[in-house]
Amino acid sequence: AAAAILPLSTAFYISEGLGWEAGVDRSFEEAPQFYTLFGAMILIGAGFVLLPKMPLWRIMLLSQVIQGVLLPFILFFMLRLINKKEIMGTYTNSTFYNVIAIATCVVIIALTVLMVGTTLL
Repeated sequence: AAAAILPLSTAFYISEGLGWEAGVDRSFEEAPQFYTLFGAMILIGAGFVLLPKMPLWRIMLLSQVIQGVLLPFILFFMLRLINKKEIMGTYTNSTFYNVIAIATCVVIIALTVLMVGTTLL
């Protein structure tokens, strides 16, 4: 199931972020970029897995490491978005939640730096 859900959610979020129509409730004519992106991700993923002698376990591990390293950057930009009044209106973070979120980001950044440092040394 994840082979379809992950590309679908990624295509949805990329399309939404770029302002394109998105969703499986839309036709191809209404959301061509969404369906093209979704189909391309499935084809690229399937093609990559079908390559002979590909170390799939290492690829899965590497993708998880890359996601972990990118997480602090994603959290930083999410915090910036959640605190913009013009975007979130009355739903912006309170000071209490900002303190928790920033502390969480600092811990994740420290752990990421520690992981990269121990890996390289």
